[in-house]
Amino acid sequence: MSRIPNVLSIAGSDPSGGAGVQADLKTFAAFGCYGMAALTALTAQNTVGVTAVHVPPADFVAAQIDAVFDDVRVDAVKIGMLATGEIVSRVAERLAHHGARNIVLDPVLVATSGDSLGAPDVVDALLTALAPLARVVTPNIPETARLIGRDIAPDPEDMARAGGMLVARGARAVLVKGGHGAGAEAVDVLVTRDGAQIFAAPRIATRNTHGTGCTLSSAIAAGLARGAPLPDAVGAAKAWLTGALRAADNLDVGKGHGPLDHLHALRGYISGGGA
Repeated sequence: MSRIPNVLSIAGSDPSGGAGVQADLKTFAAFGCYGMAALTALTAQNTVGVTAVHVPPADFVAAQIDAVFDDVRVDAVKIGMLATGEIVSRVAERLAHHGARNIVLDPVLVATSGDSLGAPDVVDALLTALAPLARVVTPNIPETARLIGRDIAPDPEDMARAGGMLVARGARAVLVKGGHGAGAEAVDVLVTRDGAQIFAAPRIATRNTHGTGCTLSSAIAAGLARGAPLPDAVGAAKAWLTGALRAADNLDVGKGHGPLDHLHALRGYISGGGA
């Protein structure tokens, strides 16, 4: 039997279960991976918004990462919410120390509800300390705009230019996510030093979009952990995410932006009595 991949999430907690490490662990499981988590923040949030954030000391975040790497083979790492520049620097230091591979950096700077996540010094620390370590960085359009310091039009050409700016600043690859755009298709653009590649999928009409970015980046990390080339991991993740969005209205969770159905692929199996 081939080994089951191990994937570590370094991210904040969402007690409502739709985003953060809760979404990451569900996604890893959906892709047949064993999930682990190092918590970078505790949030009081739900589908309506974020009401409080508690940030542990950077040394404690680092200790969690060390505890995992000292004992477990880690095949991929997904990084989500990092609340301070100090935490960003410590995470980068520990991942470099352990020789972490297949790092997917999702720069969580704004929640789906619009709440800001992360101190002002986070952006510079992400670009200088973590982005060069990552196999791919996965910002959405508002996050990309914050990273490069200018507004971005939600079209593939400008998204590709913006991704290219981040590659020029040291990122190995950037997936600019187009979920904030309009039109019949949701278009993401993967930019590397070799050029740009477009990934398009039908735009699903649903209010249940909480944790979409967390989920996509985790799915990419799971694909990389399973040995897929980056474009294949992105394509499979986007197709799976489309299914999770399409099935999301079957859930009844919260009054605002509800979660995706991370386990949508299992529903037929369970209802059919499979064992």
